[in-house]
Amino acid sequence: MAANLKHFLQFRDFSRAEFEYLFERTRIIKERFKRYEQYWPLADRTLVMIFEKASTRTRLSFEAGMHQLGGSAIYLNTRDSQLGRGEPVEDAGQVISRMSDIVMIRTFEQDIIERFARNSRVPVINGLTNEYHPCQVLADIHTYIEHRGSITGKTVAWIGDSNNMCNTWLQAAEILDFNVHVSTPPGYEVEPERAGLFGAEHYEEFKDPMEAARGADLVTTDVWTSMGWEAENEERLKDFADWQVDGDMMRVAASDALFMHCLPAHRGEEVAAEVIDGPQSVVWDEAENRLHVQKALMEYLLLGKVA
Repeated sequence: MAANLKHFLQFRDFSRAEFEYLFERTRIIKERFKRYEQYWPLADRTLVMIFEKASTRTRLSFEAGMHQLGGSAIYLNTRDSQLGRGEPVEDAGQVISRMSDIVMIRTFEQDIIERFARNSRVPVINGLTNEYHPCQVLADIHTYIEHRGSITGKTVAWIGDSNNMCNTWLQAAEILDFNVHVSTPPGYEVEPERAGLFGAEHYEEFKDPMEAARGADLVTTDVWTSMGWEAENEERLKDFADWQVDGDMMRVAASDALFMHCLPAHRGEEVAAEVIDGPQSVVWDEAENRLHVQKALMEYLLLGKVA
């Protein structure tokens, strides 16, 4: 294994300086893409994508991104591989990393991806776990920077479940020095240890979601029932009924506040149609930016900093 091998398994795996570099590389790579300028720094490199959880944006953005960088991408579903037949994760890490250059995994427990990475000879990227969704928040923050400039010192309002997205926003706030206002229904509060937080200086919890959103620069949410929690759906619909991001909530946020959602969205549940389809919503830019930030991420993990 290379001495400088680096993985991206949760947001705090990178420093602030590394994220600033990635955001700048994303800007450059995206501009090249928009100009239809061929850029193939990863020619002859192979990305293996392992999916235990279904996906639209994650597969499309990684597969298209790797092709656009000159490489190739291979899709593996655990149902169609030895992983689905009980092959140890450690063995899979040894074998798959000997036949590829970089691996992206979208799975359930964070422990699965950590074990794979410990046995991998190549960089491993977290495409989503129950605990974290670092690539999505990377895209979200880049989207904020595109529209409003630096996120340092700003306030992000997280409305809804303290899930993998919430956990990742909280880690990002610590690293990039902004604040998160979290409002969850009773029983769904932030678990600092599960979120992987060092302290509580960058977030505040609110019982009233309207108070969490008051004055916020960015209001964001996610579905009330994440993958793996479908059995709780009816109960969650009742518990979260007062946590919809609607027009009234956006009106108490900052006048130039943005709205984000990692998608897929359920209009009429976690977000009102007037918000997600309204002028403050940047969800389509946010979705597209998955492609661009992940291209910068793969370039960095495989080549290091480029001139």
